[in-house]
Order: sequence, then structure tokens, then C-alpha cells
Amino acid sequence: MPELPEVEVVRRGLHDHVVGRRIAAVTVAHPRSIRRHAAGAADFTGRLAGRVVGAARRRGKYLWLELVDDPGTPAQKGDDAVLAHLGMSGQMLVESHDSPDEKHLRVRVTFDDDGPELRFVDQRTFGGLSAHLLAPAAGGGLLPEPVAHIARDPMDPEFALDDAVAGIRRRRTGLKRALLDQTVVSGIGNIYADEALWRAKLHWARPTESLTRAQGRAVLTAASEVMDAALAQGGTSFDALYVDVNGASGYFDRSLDAYGQADRPCRRCGTPIRRDPFMNRSSFSCPRCQPRPRNAHG
Repeated sequence: MPELPEVEVVRRGLHDHVVGRRIAAVTVAHPRSIRRHAAGAADFTGRLAGRVVGAARRRGKYLWLELVDDPGTPAQKGDDAVLAHLGMSGQMLVESHDSPDEKHLRVRVTFDDDGPELRFVDQRTFGGLSAHLLAPAAGGGLLPEPVAHIARDPMDPEFALDDAVAGIRRRRTGLKRALLDQTVVSGIGNIYADEALWRAKLHWARPTESLTRAQGRAVLTAASEVMDAALAQGGTSFDALYVDVNGASGYFDRSLDAYGQADRPCRRCGTPIRRDPFMNRSSFSCPRCQPRPRNAHG
């Protein structure tokens, strides 16, 4: 699934192309793509039509569009937002009216300025769109109600590094499990957790209760650095379906040091990277640079 840098690439494209525009109409081409909107298609399209896209927001890997009545008006508690679940293959594409419909077009949004339309395309239909009220979030700010519990991420200007480190050290679990817990720190997925742990020279099964504050700061700082680097290259694309709003893929997969590098030499010491099973997925680490602790979790 797309991770924070990939979602941020999409958010920036939406900010550039749809924010400030008034929605004229919404067409739902496949009901599965709005299955998370319990009130159904008519309610979903009715809540969007006539509204202005006030902002394109993200927290961690969650993306949404705020809907307001007038351009330039800040969203408030109780306003609507369109929450986008990209799933494994969801794409938010900005296309001209005369562009042929994509084979897997699921939702079309047109605007009253007759400019480019917004299309939600999803081959595997694991993603979807839904409208929700904005509510106060646990870490401050307003988020769509279903994701109001999500913590801030390391790339957030208001991210509190020491608070996040303290939260990780309280978890009493393996370090990677804590990094993936979106209520402690958001936005770090499987790929960038492995990359951050490699940079910080920490094993994924390191017990959080034995983590020093300096080590906690190091791994979260590494997570921020590696996601910044990925963002600069348009994100990581293992799948041609991971694209920005213009359909372009990112290139950071060519710069990965740990994730997906099993049996290849570590760029730091030359030891072959090891792959271990982890939560129905995989963890990749260097046995020499990231030795497994004796009291490891998992």
C-alpha cells in the first residue's frame, strides 16, 4: 500500500489542481468505491455538489479534502471532508474533459469552472472515497471522524519528537511494531520503518522498553530523513499503479538500503541483507549493522 511520501505527492497535486474550485457534480461509476460511505451514493454526491474544496490535507498515510461553502473560508468542526482510501491501487487523477475514461474509473468529480476534472481510478477496488464530519483530533487540528485518533507524523511541523519517543518506550513491544502503530506515531509503514531502522542501526525486534531516548530520537529522525528523500523523488513505486495526480511514478525504490534487498550486500558493511517474516509481511535488516538483541520481541 502507498506510504506517507506517496500520499504526500498526491496531496500536493490535489492542492495545486483542485483546491479553491467549486464542485459541480459527482458521478459514482462503481458502488464498491464508496462502500465506506454508509449512507449511500445519493448522500455522498449530495454532500459534495456545490461545495468548494477548501484544502487538501494529510496526516500520516491518510488523505482528505476539506469542503467549505466559500473559497478562502477555513474549515471548522462539523464541516464535511472527503476521505480517500487509496488501498493497493487507488489513484486520484486530474484529467481534461476530453481525455478518454480510464478502464477502472470509479468516481468522477467535475467543477463549475469547466476545468480539468478529478477522477478516482482503482483497478483492484480495495480503496474508496467517503464523506465524514471534521472532528478535533487527538494530536490537535481537525480530522475526518474515522481517523481522528491518528497521531502526528515525523514530517508534520507540529510533530513532538520527545513525546513520540516517550510513547514508543511505553509500548513494551518490538520497535518496528511500535513504529507501525499509527496511534503513537503515524505515517511510518513497512518500507520506511525498515529504512529508518537500517539508518539508525537498530534491529526491528529491539524491545521498546530497552530503547534509550537517544536511540528513539535517532530512529524517528531517520524516518523523517528517509521519507523526505523519498518525497524528493516522487515516492517509492514498486507498482505502476502508484502514481501522482498526473500519472507519474516515483523513483525512490532505486535508493532503498534495506527493504526488498534480501541477499544483496549492505551498502555500509557488505554483509548480505537478511529477510525475516514479520506480521504476515517481511522485515529486512543487516545482521552485522543491526544485530538482533538477546531479549528481542518477535
